[in-house]
Amino acid sequence: MNKKWQFYDCDEEKIEEFSKKYNVNKLLATILINRNIINEEDVRIFLNPNRNDFHDPYLLPDMKNAVDRIVKSIQNKEKIIIYGDYDVDGITSITVLKSFLEERGLKVDHYIPNRLEEGYGLNKQALKEISTKNYDLMITVDCGISAIEEIQYANELGIETIITDHHEPGDELPKAFAVIDAKRKDNKYPFRELAGVGVSFKLCQAIGIKLGLDEKEYLKYLDIVCVGTISDIVPLIDENRVITKLGLKLVKQTKNLGLKAIIDASGYSKIDSTTISFGIAPRINACGRMGYQEDALKLFLSKDSNEVNQLIQKLNTYNSKRQDTEKNIYNEAIEQIQKGNLDKDDVIIIGGNNWHHGVIGIVSSKITDMYFKPSILLCFEDDIAKGSGRSIPGFDLYEALSKCSNSIEKFGGHSMAIGITLKKDKLEEFKKQLENIAKNSNIKDIMPIINIDGQINLSDVDKDIVESLSVLEPFGEGNKMPLFAYKNLKIDSIRALSEGKHLKLTLKDNNNIINAIGFNMGYLADEYLIGDRIDVVGLLEINTFNGVDNIQINLKDVMKSI
Repeated sequence: MNKKWQFYDCDEEKIEEFSKKYNVNKLLATILINRNIINEEDVRIFLNPNRNDFHDPYLLPDMKNAVDRIVKSIQNKEKIIIYGDYDVDGITSITVLKSFLEERGLKVDHYIPNRLEEGYGLNKQALKEISTKNYDLMITVDCGISAIEEIQYANELGIETIITDHHEPGDELPKAFAVIDAKRKDNKYPFRELAGVGVSFKLCQAIGIKLGLDEKEYLKYLDIVCVGTISDIVPLIDENRVITKLGLKLVKQTKNLGLKAIIDASGYSKIDSTTISFGIAPRINACGRMGYQEDALKLFLSKDSNEVNQLIQKLNTYNSKRQDTEKNIYNEAIEQIQKGNLDKDDVIIIGGNNWHHGVIGIVSSKITDMYFKPSILLCFEDDIAKGSGRSIPGFDLYEALSKCSNSIEKFGGHSMAIGITLKKDKLEEFKKQLENIAKNSNIKDIMPIINIDGQINLSDVDKDIVESLSVLEPFGEGNKMPLFAYKNLKIDSIRALSEGKHLKLTLKDNNNIINAIGFNMGYLADEYLIGDRIDVVGLLEINTFNGVDNIQINLKDVMKSI
C-alpha cells in the first residue's frame, strides 16, 4: 500500500535557537517545535508539569451544584450509587470516585451494565432495579450525557442524578440535578478533552477543595486516573498531559494491589504508556468484552492479596479467551474478504453467525488498518444484524450512516467508530447505499499519511539521543511517538521472522550500521535483496536482548531509494 511521507517544516535556525534556550538536544527541539510547543510555559508544562498545573474544577459546568449536593450527602450519611461503564475508562472512574467518597464516610454502591445483555449506558430496566434500593443519589461516570429518556424515567422513579461524562452532548441535556461535561455548549472550562475518569477526578478535586482536604487525598488516585486516561485514547495534551505525566510516576510505585498485580501479569519490565495501552488496558477491557465487568472493578478495589491473585488469574483467562475469539473471527473475516474480492469495494462490510459482540470492533479495526478502508463487521442473530465499524481519516463514517437511515434500525458513535443495528433483509440495500456514498466521496483518493519529524543520519544516532526521547512520554493520541526518515541506506542483511510475518534487517550508512524490525512486514523479504538501497521511516528505540542494549529502527514504511 502506497503511503504519503509528509515532513514537518524544519527551520534549522529556529531549532538551534530553541535547543540553546531550553537546554535540549536538537532532536528534542525539532519534535517540540513540530508539536507547536514553543512558548516557555508550554515547554515547562510539557516536560515538567506539577500539581499546580491543574485547571480550576469549578470552571466545569454544574460543578458547584454537584459538589454542594454531594457534601450534603456526606453530612447526612446518605446512600449513593455510582452508575458507570464497562471499559477501562468506566472502571477506573468508578474506582476513583467510589474510593474517594467512601473515605469521606459514605456508603457507596455501584452498577455496571453487562455489555452483552444491556449494552452501553443507562437503561430503564437497570434504573427500575436501582429505584427499589432507596438510594438518595445516583452519580453517573463516563456515561449519561445522551440519556434524555432514561434520566426522565429516573426522575419519575424518584432517583436524583448527577451526570459526569466526557462525550458529546446532543441539542438537549438530560434533566438531571447536575450535568458535568466539558463538551457542553455553555462550557467555560479551558480543556474539553478529559476522559471520563478525568471528570471523576475533577469532581473529587472540587469536593476536596470544598472540604478543605489536603491535596494528597485526591492526588493519590492519579495512578488509576492515568491508566483510564491513556486507555481511553483521548489526546494526551494540556491537562491530560499533566494527569498522565504525574500519574505514570505513581503507577511505577502504586500502592493499589490490583494495579500492581496486573502490571506484573502483563510481563512488561518498563512502565510507560505502551505498558498501559498494550499490557493493562486489554486485560481490563477483556472483562467487559466477555461479560465479566465486575471482576475488573473488584481487582482495583480489593485490599486482599489472595483475592487479587485469584482475580488476576481470571483476567488472564478472559483475555486469552478474548484473543482466541478475536483470532477466529479475524480468520473468518479475511476468508470472506478474499473469497468475495471485497477488498475491491470502497467499504468492507461482512458478517457472521454468532460473532462475539464484545470483540468485533477490535477485528473491524484490524481490517481497516490492513486494507485502509472503512469496515463494518456484523453479528447475525435471527433476523437482526448488530455490529461495529471503523473508518479512516478523511471519511466520516457517522455522517455516512446518517444518510442511510431508511436501511438502518439504529446507530451511534462518531466519525471514526460506530455501532449499528439493522435487519438482515436490509443488508444488501445498506451495502449499496454506503458503497455509493463512499464512491461519491472519492474515498479511493485518500492515501495514508505518515507524518515525519525529520530526516536524520545514522551517524547522528546514539544511545543517549534515543534515551533522551523518553522525556516526551507519555505517548498516545495527540502526542504520537516521533518518526524519522533515513535515506539511501544499504541492506546488509534481510530475513523474515515468525513464519514470514515480520521483517528483520541490518542497514548500513558508510561505516554506521543499525538493526531494523518491521512488524507485519515479512512479505518485503521477497521484494528486496542484500545490497539494495532503501529509504525507511520508523521509530528509534532501544531493544534489550539477553541483557544487551541495541539501538534499532521500528519500521513504519520502506521504499527503494531514488
